[in-house]
Amino acid sequence: MRIMAVFAHPDDEIGCAGTLAKHAARGDEIMLVWTTLGELASQFGDTSHEEVTRIRREHGAWVADKIGAQYHFFDMGDSRMTGHRDEALQLARLYATFRPNAVITWSDDHPHPDHRMTAKIAFDAITLARIPKIVNEVGGGEPMPPAPDLSGDDAVESGEDVRRLEAWRDPIRFYQYFAPASPYPEVFVEIEDTLETAAAIASYYRDFYKWQWTVDLFREGRAGAGRLAGVKYAERFNLRASHLKARDFLD
Repeated sequence: MRIMAVFAHPDDEIGCAGTLAKHAARGDEIMLVWTTLGELASQFGDTSHEEVTRIRREHGAWVADKIGAQYHFFDMGDSRMTGHRDEALQLARLYATFRPNAVITWSDDHPHPDHRMTAKIAFDAITLARIPKIVNEVGGGEPMPPAPDLSGDDAVESGEDVRRLEAWRDPIRFYQYFAPASPYPEVFVEIEDTLETAAAIASYYRDFYKWQWTVDLFREGRAGAGRLAGVKYAERFNLRASHLKARDFLD
């Protein structure tokens, strides 16, 4: 199974870090994707864009290593995302390269516009990635950009076809962070075995951003979700589907 987690800013992935780590431990392929560098964080002050990029690559590499994932940054502009087709097309090309079976992203109604726009393009990209002429569009006579880099460094992956992408038409299950107003069914993932990995990632960002909360509060939030689902610790999502799949028996 291949899972892509698509978020707007580094730290957004905290809400699914336990789930991603659990799947990675099972042997699934995981890719963390951020649509922006989160460059407007006050911690950066007047730091140059090049230095912000370097720091964020360090953040991405650390978190991806902790989870057991690949990672990729886009640079769509912190608090400047529009949700337009060109943004979705960039992501669609990454879908066509990584070929995910499931995507995790933000809810549709989050107050931050980058979060909403990231959820929008993550959903739009599913359709765009299915169409060969779209994922291989050439505009203005310019060559198609190189295939997305999956490793987190500047090099094109060995053997990548930088000329043409194959459309990705397999079904993609679309998971979103839980939102009380969502019309879609809830899904809980039990994360007792990977809770401490998720807590370490939360602590990593807490130290960078100087957040005023404790890791115990983080654990309590996962325990609260677990109580709803009948397990010790859980993460909570909505699955963008009309109904959950049938089960063999009631529980």
